[in-house]
Amino acid sequence: MSFLELAKKRYSVRKYRDTPVEDEKLRKILEAAHVAPTGANRQPVKLIVVKEKEGLEKLKNGARFYDAPVVVIVCVDKSKTWTRPHDGKVISDIDAAILTDHMMHEATELGLGTLWMCWFKEDVIKKEFGIPDDIEVVNLLGIGYADCESESPDRHAEKRIPIDELVSYERY
Repeated sequence: MSFLELAKKRYSVRKYRDTPVEDEKLRKILEAAHVAPTGANRQPVKLIVVKEKEGLEKLKNGARFYDAPVVVIVCVDKSKTWTRPHDGKVISDIDAAILTDHMMHEATELGLGTLWMCWFKEDVIKKEFGIPDDIEVVNLLGIGYADCESESPDRHAEKRIPIDELVSYERY
């Protein structure tokens, strides 16, 4: 499958089967994160994999994750993140997004569904999982076998703005 076919196949899963994700598949997903680039190769991202019942119960205190059997908490240490020198832009969210995107697409390739989540109570997640105050939780990634009908790979023609509105050449 080409990358474009894979990208079109991925959709947000909000209902999961009660089936564990195999360790080999999870390892490949985490390896995809491991090879993802970060600004100046600073590697400020830390992943916390939550898959045991106790951890998933704690996660419910601060996030709605639609009962995904695996949730990856994506964190960054901003003190390690590359900062653009001309204007001071810290790119930690970008680094975290690249790793999350790599995991999401590897999961899709392996026949798993994902949900990128930004709705969560960071203070609760930090407390429940012992995340230090100076570390930011950027997003959560739910992973598991979908228990819903998949969305059409052709849906983007209707659900996205036309490509000529997205793209311009040489000028805004």
